[in-house]
Amino acid sequence: MESAGTMLQKTIKDEARLCGKGLFGGEEVKVIFRPAEADTGVIFIRTDLAERVVIPALAANIAEMDRRTALKNGEASVETPEHCLAAISALGITNIIIEVAGGELPGFDGSCEAYFKALLESGIVEQDTECKELVITESVSITEGDKSIYALPYKSDSLNITYDLDYTQYEGIGRQLYTCELSRENFSNNLARARTFVLEEEARLLQEQGIGAHLGPEDILVINSEGPVDNSYRYSDECVRHKIVDLIGDLMLAGRRITGRIVAYKSGHALNQRLARQLVRMAEQADRKVALPTEALLDIRKIQRILPHRYPFLLVDKVVEIEGDKRIKGIKNVTYNEQFFQGHFPGTPTMPGVLLVEALAQISGLLFAQKLELTGKLAVLLTMDAVKIRKSVVPGDQVVLMAEVLKVRRRSAKCQCTAMVGQDIVAEAMFKFMLVDEDMV
Repeated sequence: MESAGTMLQKTIKDEARLCGKGLFGGEEVKVIFRPAEADTGVIFIRTDLAERVVIPALAANIAEMDRRTALKNGEASVETPEHCLAAISALGITNIIIEVAGGELPGFDGSCEAYFKALLESGIVEQDTECKELVITESVSITEGDKSIYALPYKSDSLNITYDLDYTQYEGIGRQLYTCELSRENFSNNLARARTFVLEEEARLLQEQGIGAHLGPEDILVINSEGPVDNSYRYSDECVRHKIVDLIGDLMLAGRRITGRIVAYKSGHALNQRLARQLVRMAEQADRKVALPTEALLDIRKIQRILPHRYPFLLVDKVVEIEGDKRIKGIKNVTYNEQFFQGHFPGTPTMPGVLLVEALAQISGLLFAQKLELTGKLAVLLTMDAVKIRKSVVPGDQVVLMAEVLKVRRRSAKCQCTAMVGQDIVAEAMFKFMLVDEDMV
């Protein structure tokens, strides 16, 4: 992944309001769309609870829910936001506040046309801040049984989607294939009116469970072997078009404008959401991948003047970045000549996780030494929290050690540390130190 950062963020100009019944629960719900400042993102706010609860539309807040998307913060949730999010995505809106007086967004006619029209009529305005973009530069594939979804690099600066809907066992639907480029015009003309659908036997089962009991065939596409029951298709391939709408809404949870190609076969919300999570992880890794300076700000001789550690326990080779007394970045080059590889493990040499943690503690000590009033102090480790060893470090790896101050006082300090090899986090921890005079140790 890489960040292109060439488009401006957008919000709506005026407030917009909608009201309707939830698709699954049938409760009347009021929704208010409000403009938002740059970098706000898309956030839902439950306004019907004793205290307003903010639920950002991000992959981290996805709640597992059958047949639909749901977002959750604590005990509060918002169900079926996918049609609303698809309209927001198609209009290029990056910042918006959505106040919802209920736990489920209105379903209207099963399409996202009502959302698209309301937001379009409210006006779309650009903001003086570049939007975050997520450019797919490497292939991602996710499969589950006979279902699959792929994210692929694409030659154009847009999102191209191909969906293969395979209902060959149901004559009323059959097999449908649709490809499109996501744009406001294309969405308006070819996707916004495509409605959600359900098989006749599924509809009976759901209503027996009290789900969608308020709906009839005229309210939603109920399909049997002959086609829609007491209804008609808006497009001959309306079902696959709606699957693309759902996919667009789910991908909005990546929190960035996506550029690339998506190819899906029989994918549903669960698979779409897994892809969104994977794209987020890859984008975060790319954000952390920064070319390291080659020149040492602190070489091994300067490091030895600050730290008391010596062979074989000095685990920082050089420091390449220092940001005041706030952040530091150092290097540990791992070779087969390391003493610990003789016994850990001779057949599969692996750097002990405890030594990765020690290296992070040492880079922290170098960071605290940058503060003038702490010159000559030693950082003695007191506590370790949230320690995670995520991947093995082996001979030939170059470990990037990073520390960031969270709190520092005259006699104590706290910092967050991360060790990386390439784009992968191999270890992380939060440390608390006692700062003492060198002659006291």
